[in-house]
Formats: sequence, C-alpha cells, structure tokens
Amino acid sequence: MFLSRMENHCFLLFVFVFQAIFILILYRGGPSHVFRGFLESPQVVDYSKPHDVYTNLSLFTRAPHEDAMPYCSARSPVLVGPLTITFRVLPSERMIIKRNPFVQSGGHYEPPHCFPRYKSAILVAYRNQEKYLRHLLYYIHPFLQRQQLSYTIYLIQQVGTGSFNRAKLLNVGVREAMKDEEWDCLVLHDIDLVPENDYNLYICDEYYPKHMASAIDKFQYTLPYKSFFGGVSALTPEHYMKMNGFPNTYWGDGGENDDIATRIQLAGMKIVRTSPHLGRYRVMDYNEETEIQDPWRRPPSQHNTRKTWKADGMNTLQFRLLSRTKHPLYTKITVDIGYLPPFS
Repeated sequence: MFLSRMENHCFLLFVFVFQAIFILILYRGGPSHVFRGFLESPQVVDYSKPHDVYTNLSLFTRAPHEDAMPYCSARSPVLVGPLTITFRVLPSERMIIKRNPFVQSGGHYEPPHCFPRYKSAILVAYRNQEKYLRHLLYYIHPFLQRQQLSYTIYLIQQVGTGSFNRAKLLNVGVREAMKDEEWDCLVLHDIDLVPENDYNLYICDEYYPKHMASAIDKFQYTLPYKSFFGGVSALTPEHYMKMNGFPNTYWGDGGENDDIATRIQLAGMKIVRTSPHLGRYRVMDYNEETEIQDPWRRPPSQHNTRKTWKADGMNTLQFRLLSRTKHPLYTKITVDIGYLPPFS
C-alpha cells in the first residue's frame, strides 16, 4: 500500500514537471523554435575546411514559368557552413556584378527558382569607406542568396565632416527602407564585418531582438562585454518601434551599443544571440582609414537611457534627405543628419 502511494506521487510529480516544460516550450515559441538550432545547422563545425562563398550558386537558375514556382525549401539546399574569407585582394565592382547576375538594380534580390519565405532589409551606416564596402558586397550578396532570401542592401551615407553617428543613420535607414517593402526583418550591419558561416541565417527571431555577431575574430571569437549589441543585429519592425529605435544623440564614441541593450530591456524584451559556433565574423582592418570610429571599446556613457529612451529615437528623428540612388549592388541613401552641437 505504501509503495502504491509512493508510485502515485512520483507519477503526479512527473506529470507536473512534463506540463511545466510543455508550457515553457509553448511560451517560448513552440517546439520548432526551441529546436531550431538543431534543425538548421550541424552542431560540430569544422572551420579548418571552409568553402568558397559562391559554391553551388549556379544551381539556382531561373524558373521557366514564374506562376508555377514553388515556395523555397525551409532549409536551403546549398548551405555549406564555414566560408573562406580573405581581404588580400580588393574586388572590383565590375567583378562583383558579374558574379551576382540575379541581383537587380538597387541591390535587390529575389530567388530566381522559388518564392522566398523571408524578406530582409540589410542596413549599413556609411561614410567614405570604399574598401570596406567592396569586400562586404563581394561576400554578403552570395551569402544572402545561399539562404534563399528576398533582400535589399541599403547604404545610408552621412555627409559633412562632423562626428559619425551610426545609430541615427540606422534610424534613417529603417524609415526609408520601410517605404519600399513590409520587411520581415531589419538587419543592422557594420560595414567592416563579414560572416564566416552561411548557417548564420539573416532572419529575425519572432519574439526578441537578435544579436548575430556573437563571435568576432578580433576578440578571439567571444563578446567584448556581456551587454554588447554591436556589429550585426536583427530586429523585426515591431521590435524596432517598440524600443523607439536607436538613440539619435551618440556622436562618434560608439556608446550607443549599451544604450540599445538597455532600451531592449526597458521595452520588456531581451537579447537573444546566435550561438558562437555560427555567429562568427571576420573584421576588416585598414589602419589608413582613420575616419572609421572604433566601436569595440566600451566608452563611459553620458546618457541616462531610462530617462531618455522614450524621447530620443524614431519618434524624434530629424534629417534632410539629399538623394536616393539605385546602384547596381545597393541603394544609397544620402542624408544630412546635422552635427554634434558645440560644448554639448
């Protein structure tokens, strides 16, 4: 009798634990979300055997009848994992165009053989960084095509000689990109970073902002500090507006990364990160390009984000659009975003 009662209690405890786990899985987005990492990529990645980023892209040929095109497979058939990344030879724009025949004017791409499941806008803050730009375009176009995405690359260029304001430029990019398409995902991308693994999918997490550059070679493939949200990140338009976008008031010091991480928390969200074995990036390093700010150190913040985040962001964004030009490999948005007031 005593054993029977014990067995009954153990069974009830098992049922309770199982239900708790099941509810947690549903809350977090369902079993497919929990096990997405296992389904998307191999758990053991051998970076000693990388592949060329253009490998097998020739398998994607234009469908004879667009009306009969299927949806793209949930998992791209040409993903290979680790990629060969080198910055020894600067590719020409002509060569990049030739190697990406399906990229349309403005840097827009649609898979020629299937209907894409995801639409991602790639937003890059820019000022006079031609070498970085060409290396990035050479790698990022085939990288995104391998994932069967619909995408457009936006270059948001700051004019003038004042301090660089990455966060405000990205706010401008979001505002302008959303005029073109109802994007599923906004990927905010530093110009000097190139992804090393094509299983690092440039799509958003459904529930929370995603930090993708979780392992950068410059930091021995670790985070420079715990709250780091710089480099490459992915947010849905809903995430972006919920946190009031990025701050407009950080000029030159790179301190916006901590502000952004705090905004995410204050908006009732949290940061999810791509696993380090997938979120690996190479950083370009041209010492002569002195106009590029160093975003990796953690500067002391002069801002009180808890007081300012609702009044400093997308709802207070001001800029002057100077031009919007479609180039063969990207859309360039040139803007005057003002300057840092003296003695501020």
